[in-house]
Amino acid sequence: MRKLALIGTALAVAAGISANVARAETTEINFGIIATEASTNLKTVWEPFLDAMAKGTGFKVNGFYASDYAGVIEAMRFKKVQLAWFGNKSAMEAANRSNGEIFAKSVDSDGNPGYWSHIIVHKDSPIKNLEDVLKCDKSIDFSIGDPNSTSGFLVPTSYIFAAKNVDPKACFKTVRNASHEANGMAVANKQVDAATNNSESLRRLEVTAPEARKNIRVIWTSPLIPSDPLLWRKDLAADVKAKLYTWVLSYGRIGTPEEIASAKKVLSGLQWAPFIPSSDDQLLPIRVLEANKSIMKIKGDAKLSAEEKATKTASLEADIKTYQQAADKAEHGAFMKQVAPFFEADKAKDQAKLKKLIGELAANAATAPTN
Repeated sequence: MRKLALIGTALAVAAGISANVARAETTEINFGIIATEASTNLKTVWEPFLDAMAKGTGFKVNGFYASDYAGVIEAMRFKKVQLAWFGNKSAMEAANRSNGEIFAKSVDSDGNPGYWSHIIVHKDSPIKNLEDVLKCDKSIDFSIGDPNSTSGFLVPTSYIFAAKNVDPKACFKTVRNASHEANGMAVANKQVDAATNNSESLRRLEVTAPEARKNIRVIWTSPLIPSDPLLWRKDLAADVKAKLYTWVLSYGRIGTPEEIASAKKVLSGLQWAPFIPSSDDQLLPIRVLEANKSIMKIKGDAKLSAEEKATKTASLEADIKTYQQAADKAEHGAFMKQVAPFFEADKAKDQAKLKKLIGELAANAATAPTN
């Protein structure tokens, strides 16, 4: 019986990638995990996954837990982290300045292709809707997410504050930054009046703090946000990339019924189904959001002249046009054509075909240009 741990090497060889077995057995991978909640809680759900990755690849895999998102971004930048789980905003920063590249993304356990940002209040709060939050009479204590969080910071900033030309510091009594977990608990315990959060974190609170979750009410929901990506450093060796890619895409799909069930149990702790292929193209909508947020900030900046505003916004509008054109092209581009057979085989649960396709995708991802 072929073990899941052997799949990566077999497929890499089949794909024509020469793997140095001795090196692969001793390669050490530091896996970065963004600070969505306390590191002790994150370790509980992530360590079984990292242990499985170590067993399945033969690599030594260490969890890297920073106190904020920037810690993981900078760790990847300085080669202290080779592989990481990010949200889309932090993934964009890692792609921009840490030589990071998306190769896969999560799928939630309900099969949703993404998640949602929320504004939350205590269930007994007199705040009923977004208009109540934005009355801007300095009466509300507000907690927003980490500056590198997609759902905790970028999305609410773009869709609410920038879109309505509201400066949170001028609107609220106090403004602080905190993790999703900390924001949820602060609202549940009436330590703040309103906060940002997301659908995944609230579902997680149902497990870690069910009584607190009962005290939380959602008053605003964003459009769908693409699901969280996995990134590796572009300069990882091709054989290491191939083995990591193969294991990640095979985990929960390939193996005996017992192996698959065990993998899915570990993934369920993360509230996920098996990973699917992805690329940096998933960041294009996030880049549009970031540029739009910057435009709104420029337009509301009283220190800038009309001419300065026009110059700065014109450049950003040109960027947005470029991103949108790239997104339209990517929707029917080469990558989507490459992965379409994978999704068909996955739906059919055709393990033989999946093994072949994952091997081909791994080879393509491993040997893709790094600049």
